[in-house]
Order: sequence, then C-alpha cells, then structure tokens
Amino acid sequence: MEPDRDLNPDTDDLPLRANTNHILVRHYVLDMTVHFDRKVISGSVVLFLEPCSGVGTKAEDDTGPGPGTIEAGGSQDGLGNSTEKMFGAKEGDRAEFKALSEVASQNAGDTENSQSSHSWETTSDGDFTLVLDCCDLDVSKVEEVDVTSVSSLLPEVASERSGVSSVNPQAAFIQNLISLPSRQWRQKHKLFLQCSRAPGAQDGSSLHFHRDRWSLQVRKKGIVSPQEFPHALRICYETRPTGGSVKWTKDQDNRVCVYTAGSPINNRALFPCQEPPVAMSTWQATVRAPSECVVLMSGEEQTVPIEDGDTRFLIWNYYVTMPMPASTFTLAVGHWQQVTAEIPPALEKGVRTDCGKRAKVRAGPGKWAETELVSGLGSSASDEVKGSPHQTGRYFSGDQTTRLDSAFSYSSLEDEGLSVTDYSGMVDDGISCSHGDYPCRFTERSAGSQRVIPHRVFGPVCLLPKAQTGVLNLLPRCLAAAHAVLGVHPFPRLDVLIVPAGFSSLGMASPHIIFLSQSVLYAGSPGSGENGLSLCGSRMCHEIAHSWFGLVIGARDWTEEWISEGFATYLEDIIWAQAQQLSLQETAGQSDLKALLRWRRLSDELQNSEEALQILRPNMENTGQASESGSSTVKHALNPDKAFMQVHYLKGYFLLRFLASQVGEQQFIDFFRLFVKKYHGQLVLSQDFLRMLLTTFPDMERKGLTLSAIYADWLDQPGIPKWLYERSTVWSQARLVEEVKAEVTSEQLVMLLELLLEEEELSTATLHALQKTYNLQSQDAEVRHRWCELVVKHAYTQAYGDVEHFLVHDQAMGVYLYGELMVQEDPEQQALASRCLSLVQEEMDQSARRVVEEMVL
Repeated sequence: MEPDRDLNPDTDDLPLRANTNHILVRHYVLDMTVHFDRKVISGSVVLFLEPCSGVGTKAEDDTGPGPGTIEAGGSQDGLGNSTEKMFGAKEGDRAEFKALSEVASQNAGDTENSQSSHSWETTSDGDFTLVLDCCDLDVSKVEEVDVTSVSSLLPEVASERSGVSSVNPQAAFIQNLISLPSRQWRQKHKLFLQCSRAPGAQDGSSLHFHRDRWSLQVRKKGIVSPQEFPHALRICYETRPTGGSVKWTKDQDNRVCVYTAGSPINNRALFPCQEPPVAMSTWQATVRAPSECVVLMSGEEQTVPIEDGDTRFLIWNYYVTMPMPASTFTLAVGHWQQVTAEIPPALEKGVRTDCGKRAKVRAGPGKWAETELVSGLGSSASDEVKGSPHQTGRYFSGDQTTRLDSAFSYSSLEDEGLSVTDYSGMVDDGISCSHGDYPCRFTERSAGSQRVIPHRVFGPVCLLPKAQTGVLNLLPRCLAAAHAVLGVHPFPRLDVLIVPAGFSSLGMASPHIIFLSQSVLYAGSPGSGENGLSLCGSRMCHEIAHSWFGLVIGARDWTEEWISEGFATYLEDIIWAQAQQLSLQETAGQSDLKALLRWRRLSDELQNSEEALQILRPNMENTGQASESGSSTVKHALNPDKAFMQVHYLKGYFLLRFLASQVGEQQFIDFFRLFVKKYHGQLVLSQDFLRMLLTTFPDMERKGLTLSAIYADWLDQPGIPKWLYERSTVWSQARLVEEVKAEVTSEQLVMLLELLLEEEELSTATLHALQKTYNLQSQDAEVRHRWCELVVKHAYTQAYGDVEHFLVHDQAMGVYLYGELMVQEDPEQQALASRCLSLVQEEMDQSARRVVEEMVL
C-alpha cells in the first residue's frame, strides 16, 4: 500500500464510504487478468444495483423493532434490507441527495482517475452520487451497461412485473433478474453473465466519476435519486503493484504468486465494491492466468479451466449463490501443487528441507498427470474442455460438478474407525430459514448427513510432505468433528492453501478456502506421533469453525470481532478434542491447560496495550449504527498495533467460557446449534446472541446475569473481569500443568517455557540441557517461539541460529521477537534483528513490515 499521505494522522479508523442505505450492489461480475510481469490485475467489474427504501440504521433496543425495519409494502431479506421496488424519485429525497453530493465533493482529495474537474463539478447540483469503497485502483472508465439485447431475448423475465417495466424497461429487467427465485440460480447467473458482456449505453448521456483516497464516486447528470440511477454499471480498472488488498510475492519454491492477504482495507484495492458488511451480494468471476498456474477462489464448484484462444493463459470461472460481504471474496494464483496421499517418486526429487531454494520440478499439468499428481488444472478434464467456446464456456454445464471428483478427497471415516459424539442435544432436525432467498445447504437433507465435505490441499512442492502428514491427514477428522459439534457444513467444498512465508497470521478462513501458514505444519520427527500435529490440528479446527461463526453468520458491525474470533477460539478446543477422540477427563484437562496459556497471554497483552484497544464493543450503545447514507468507520482498524493483538480472540473466548459455566458446557454447545439454525445467512450483533441465550436459559437473569451486566463486565470495559481472575487460579493447578516435567505435549512445553521465562537467571548449562532434552528446535511454532524468547532473554548465543530461522520462516509469529532483540541493547542481538529484517523485508506483510521497521531502524 502506498503511504497514507492524505489520511488523517489523528485517527486510525477505517472509513466505509459506500452509501448502502441508498443503493445496494446485489451481484458482481468480475473479469480479471493476472499480469505477473507488471504485478497488476486488470479487467472490469459489472455491478447490478438495487435502490433501497426504508433501511434501518439503529441498533435494536429493548422495545423497538429489529434492525432493518421496512416501510409498509416492502419485503425484507436476511439482512433487514428492503426489497421494495420503487421506480421514481421522492421529492423529499432531493435535498438529501444534494447534501450527499456536496459531502462527496468535499472528500475528493485525490484527483487521479477522475474526468476533468469541470465535468465532475457540473454534475454535482443535486445529482445522486453512487459511492463505492475503493483505493489504490486506476479506473479508466465507468459506463452504464445497455442490457436491451439481453432483455429483448428474454421477455418473460422483463415482463414478470409489468407494473414497473413501463417506467424504465432496463431497470425493470435488472430488478426482476435480481429477484429471480433461488431455484432458478443457474438461469440467473447466465443472464448476469450475458448482461455483463453487453455494450455500453449509447444514449449520449455519459457517467461521470471521481476517485479520492478511499472511494470511487459516480454520477449521471440529471439523475437525482437512486431509483433513477442506472441499475447496471461497468467499471474498467487496473490494480496497482503496491495496492494493499493483494500480495505479490514468491512462494517457498521461489515461484511468483499473488493472493488476497486479509488486509485491514479488505478488497477495495482489488475491485470497487461496497465494503460495509450489510452490503451482502453474490458474485461470479472469470480469471485469466498463465497456463502453468492454478487459480483458487471462493466459489461453490471447482472449475475446469479452458484455454484462452492463442494465448498462454487459461480461464477459470467461479461463482457463489449465497449473498456475502464483498470482504469475503478471496483469490490466490500461483504455481502450487495439490497434496496427495502419496508423493510420486518424480516429485520427491524436487522436495527440499530448505524451502528457500528453488525446487527442481516443473508444474506442468501434463507432467503431473503422468506421475499421478493431481494439479489444480485437472489433468483428466483438461482434454475434455480444450476448444470449448469461451463465451458459453463450461461454467453452467449441468455435469460439471462431477468432472473433478477425482481431484477431491472423500474420506471414509468409518474405515478409519473414527467415532463421533452426537452433540445434537436439544436440537431437532427442522430448519426454518430466516435469511433471504438463496440455495441454502441447511435445508438440504443430503447436506445434513455429509460429515466430510469434498476437500483439497495445495502448497509449494518443498512443503508437500509436511502438508500431507499434517493437513491432508487431519482435515477429514477435523471436518467430521466440526459437523458433529455444529451440524451442517455451510459450504459444499473446501480448499486449503499453504501460503508464502510472509503471510502475517497462522490462518485465514474464507468461503470455500482456508489459507494456512507454514508455521502450523507438522513439526515432529518420524515416530513422534500426534504431539507434533497439535498446532496444525487446532488451527485447522479454528479456521473450520469460522465457516459457521464469521462467514455464514457474520458481525453486522466489524468492531465486534469477538463474534467471529472469540467463537472460533472457543470452538477450536471442542472440535479438536472431538477430532482426537479424547475422553471427557482428557478433554477437560486439555481445555484447562489451553485456558491457562490464553489467560497468561491475555494478561500480558492487557498490561502492555492501550485501553481503547481492549474493548470488545468499542462503539457501545452505538454499535451497528451508521450515518443516514450508510457510511461509517471501523474504529482502530488501521492501527498497526491492533493487527497483532489477540484481545478479541482471548477475551471473547473467556466470555464464552464464562457463559458456558453458567448453563453447563453440553447445554451451551447445544445452544450454539440452535443459534446457527436461527441466524445462518445473516449478520448479527452481540445482543442477538446474548438475548437469545438469556431467553433460552431464563435462570441466568434470575441470578442477576442480565444483558447490561454482561456488557459492563465483558464487552464495554477494558481490563479483566473478576470471574477471570478467580478462575485462572483453578487453571494454574490443573493436572497437566503439574506434569510438565514428565513426557509432555506441545501445550505443556509452552507452559514450561513460559514459567521459565519468569526466571531472572538461567545458566548456559540449563538452557543447553533444556534444548537437548526436548529437542526444542524441532517442536511446533508455538514452542519454538517461547524457546526463542528464552534464548534472547538470556543471550544464549549458541541458539541464535534458532532465532534467525524463526524470524525468517515463521513470520506470522515473529514480529514482537524483533522488539525483544532490540530492547536488550545487545549489539549482537540488534545486528541479528537487522540481518533478519533485511532477509525478509521484501516479502513481509506490509503492516508487519512497518511495525518491525519502527523497532529496528
């Protein structure tokens, strides 16, 4: 990302500029080409828009109506957005839209990608402004799409609502297309695709656009309301090499790749979009990439790539039918290979223990077909699609879903002897959806019995053995355990990608795809058993849990991150224990040990961070509110320190443990399933979960545990609640903590090293014995991180090589280790920090790089 030269230095809030209370994007059609030589993605996005009416912005209170209250005559989707159809401006709205236009003009500080200032200003007198979230994009054209040719071919759709078609036939057609029922989703997507390829409008009235630091603004002269505004727009643009939404880098085989890196600015530097989570939409995307690459994306069916004429590119098509926020759109393009149950001999020649060196294997799809390695290109299917026409493609062919079945893993858990505890408890099998109309898996009987969804694992060649031992072998067990705990898998398939070393976290979940850091891969030596798999298994369970909490149920206000991260952290322990087939006693012991480790981490973090960053509901009673237009800000989202804090994970986790202690753990898990049944496909606030919990368990309020009490103790205040202080004493006396000097698990080793970190002095002999006894340099990343802290604290020079290896290969966890190297004021340690930074500087995540450079330089 370029320096925030025009960002207000007095605030670290992220602006969400889109005017989602006036108009909503209901569907995106993206057409993108990946250019590795220039490090840009070029193409276009077509937006299908629906004007809003009566969308609420206030958070629900005790007596008032729920979020998104609509006017009489309107209908409501799962977000509370009105779908009332209006084709005519209200006179009372004109002043409101004029004011919005004036505000947009005042915010326009970046005149790049703008038509002449004069032409922009001449449209500002009362004209409606469409505001999209956008930054670091070069926009070349914005035009209205003329869908006449498509609507004339399908009069039955255009005339479906004759009451509005006479006002504006094109708008009526788009409105009716958006409103097609979910059972016709294939026809709907075909029509969206055909519309996206229609020419620009030729009526002589052009669209004017302007881009400032955080938004793209579009007007049409003489149009004063969203109801009159064009319903289909095409935006032609190109990303920038330094854009913050995607990361251009090299993988561990030293081959180029690009992926959406989970930036704080989300996807606004990948395509112009509406960022507020209430702007739920579907999308379909065509991606052109070099033929030797694999394209992975959030999409419901694995695509069969087709050749792009005479170019050396292949075309990949993906789509989703479940409306989701644009921030969940995920893309990864690289030379990765699919992990299989057996590594072919020809491939093993390219596997190296040092992933910094280039592997000696080429990723050509033909060669992998010969060695039985299934690449993402689909070796058996590639011949079948050669010469397929690009315009019609195989995107919508009815038999496509089975073409790559051989590329997916379908594990028979019964054959492995894995038993699964039934957590269904109070939950019945009936599902009554409260969300808008889309093809919902929760209502499919076959989905209910699908314990393990089709899944694949991809990574660089040099990491395939570790990915096979850990990820591929554990994934079906984790998926089955998650199904046992939470029920129906919200998504029909899953890809897992081992991302480059510069990825700034241990994992990231998106619809249909999970990114995993190399730091979580199998850490044990042959014969070490499951102990070396603990970090990998628990992290996968965490990311899988996000399918329910974070994706199919999302936070309506992004400041309430705990709704996603606290829930996933709590559920990761339950799901991982289920996957390990632990007894109740073993589960309780493991849970208490992890609770103690998290308590220590949280306590340390809260002692060394700003109080403003410790609050789980920073907007308090204003949570979920937005301006009249729908714009808002996300508090502290751009604060570089916040990216490395875990308070939303840990304090949210402890809140859920506290609530479970009040109602019983089994009953609490049962309640999770009830909550998922009611709120899947929707956005929620803290109060939605807490109110349903208090209603389900009325004894809680009779004991004085009210909504306001929970807000006061856990969500609206910094610091640590009293219950947590008291409970930590119990965890510190847990059996597994007392056993850390015997044969230990990874979590016990972490506990041992943390206790040793409290010692003022440790001799060189003690550190040498510790390293030798536990083989610390070969443990998982959590253990190695604590070991490196010990090495730095006691200046154990013999293990400085371990510190350097960690900072280079475990970038997702090493940021604060730089600070520890610098604070000791030891010239040798400071030189080590500078050397490590110089080795990884170019591939580091930009937020992490800024923080480390402030420490070291």
